Amino acid sequence: MSSTTDTVNIATVSASRRAVDFFELTKPRIVLMVLITAFVGYYAGSGRIPEYLQLLQMLIGTGLAAGGTLTLNQFIEREIDAKMERTHRRPLPDGRVQPQDALWFGVSLTLLGIGYLTVAVNLLSGVVAAAITLSYLLIYTPMKRASSLCVPVGAIPGALPPVIGWVAARGELSVDAWVLFAIMFLWQIPHTLAIAYLYREDFAKAGIQFLPVIEPDGDSTNRQILIHCAALLVVSLLPTLIGLAGPSYFVVAFLLGAGFLASGVRLVLTPTRTGARRLLFASLIYLPVLLLVMALDRVPI
Repeated sequence: MSSTTDTVNIATVSASRRAVDFFELTKPRIVLMVLITAFVGYYAGSGRIPEYLQLLQMLIGTGLAAGGTLTLNQFIEREIDAKMERTHRRPLPDGRVQPQDALWFGVSLTLLGIGYLTVAVNLLSGVVAAAITLSYLLIYTPMKRASSLCVPVGAIPGALPPVIGWVAARGELSVDAWVLFAIMFLWQIPHTLAIAYLYREDFAKAGIQFLPVIEPDGDSTNRQILIHCAALLVVSLLPTLIGLAGPSYFVVAFLLGAGFLASGVRLVLTPTRTGARRLLFASLIYLPVLLLVMALDRVPI
């Protein structure tokens, strides 16, 4: 009896660990950010009383598609991840999940998510989700080892989740959706470059062509950080100017943008790992606070 119980316990623990490994493949923290931005896009595009069932369906489909896409990204980059200190313990390079299992898991989640959005929400939301998957996996992922342009290219699929939310609510693309896209796009450049600065030695081992890796003098990196932080400050004010958000949002967006830009300037003036860490921290504070205030101060359409 004791032997049988032990066997069951071992099997249960093994199954639990395997489930955790597959869950890790989906990069849940990134999926959470995707869902937050998609939620804000939906909430901004909905009427006075959002359709909560449709919102839930949009989040389910988006979460499945995002998790599947990120799993496939880890499948494609498993050999690259094995070369870097920050990623070599991920399930695939560590051997805890077999590549073919990750492939089928990723494909299944992605197709299920896109299909669910198309059927349960609307066709346009499924099309946007499919565009994210294809551009992320077929353009951005291989481009990371070919050109420093991978950062702005990768920012395109990264900026589209709020557009999924918007088209789910409205059934159409409009200027408002592209403003949300522009905010997300511009935010990602300094955010990604700060990460690249902190881990440039690791990225160099894997041959990833981020600006801080291929141009150690930092001139181009500094220029890109300042340009995009300054542009973000301006563009982030547009939701109030086009009637998407109220005056409280405008004030908060200006203060957040000025603080984010100040962090970028500080890194440019004193290019250290501490400065890059401050910029990364500022980016992680900036986006969720901005989106929260936008949602709270939205102007119902």
